[in-house]
Amino acid sequence: MVNADSPDICPECQGRLRALEMELICEDCGLVAEIDPIDRGPEWRSFHDDDTNRKRTGAPLTRSRHDRGLSTEIGSASRLRITGRKRRQLARMRREHNRARFDSKADRNRMHGFMEIRRIVSQLSLPVNTREQACTLFESAQSESLLQGRSLEGFAAAAVYATCRTRSNARTVEEIVAVAKATAAELKAAYAALNRDLGLPTGPIDPTEYLPRYASELDLETDVERRADRYATRLSEANRVGGRNPSGVAAGCLYTATRSVPTAESITQAAAATVADVSPATVRSTVDELRELAADSDSEFELDADLG
Repeated sequence: MVNADSPDICPECQGRLRALEMELICEDCGLVAEIDPIDRGPEWRSFHDDDTNRKRTGAPLTRSRHDRGLSTEIGSASRLRITGRKRRQLARMRREHNRARFDSKADRNRMHGFMEIRRIVSQLSLPVNTREQACTLFESAQSESLLQGRSLEGFAAAAVYATCRTRSNARTVEEIVAVAKATAAELKAAYAALNRDLGLPTGPIDPTEYLPRYASELDLETDVERRADRYATRLSEANRVGGRNPSGVAAGCLYTATRSVPTAESITQAAAATVADVSPATVRSTVDELRELAADSDSEFELDADLG
């Protein structure tokens, strides 16, 4: 690095050294005596005719924190070489700071709900924008006084489930309950309150939303997934999906598709049912629906599968 106390004489030709950007060079022979690889300037440029001010500092604001990410933390003094009196003073400051972080009980509840949402989203490997939207939905439910007398964990899980529904990133209730602290009953009650009072834009789940994930877990070919997508779409067009578990419909279409693609490795109904978290009878009911649709004289659907 460039040292301000270094002599101004070149060690090679005894010429004069001059600082130029990140280098200390000799004006006579061009020797680079020292270099500072750190660029301490901004990564942006400002122009006089530009109305925007790009100066900024700190992390960006986020809706997934109760204070929008503008909090201050007093770290632990365990690694600092300080006296016992100073250590006790820092402990008192940290304790009083934690007590004063929340202006009301609502802020504290919001923090606990946001932390649960962040944990569920991380466990399910969902996108960051899903976490942000789920936190916004939780905050809207709190502002409408929907949390009174209900479980915070249930509303956190319901916010994640509702966000997945609205973003066509389907997750079953069982998958969310498996990683959440809430029970299935708490999640369903909170989701019913969200859907009733906030008017969520959620409709019936399309079985095709489950196909890519189930095909990946079963290690199936792309042709199988594409054929299963065609089967599920045809069932939806024929109005034969209503009242059925969309996860089971997806599993049944994948099972049927493995019998349709000659190069695909066949799977059992039990394996498809395990991935979809349904019973084998649910998978068989979808297979029967595909058979009936193919046997219908008014239908142009042909089932290219040997189902025995």
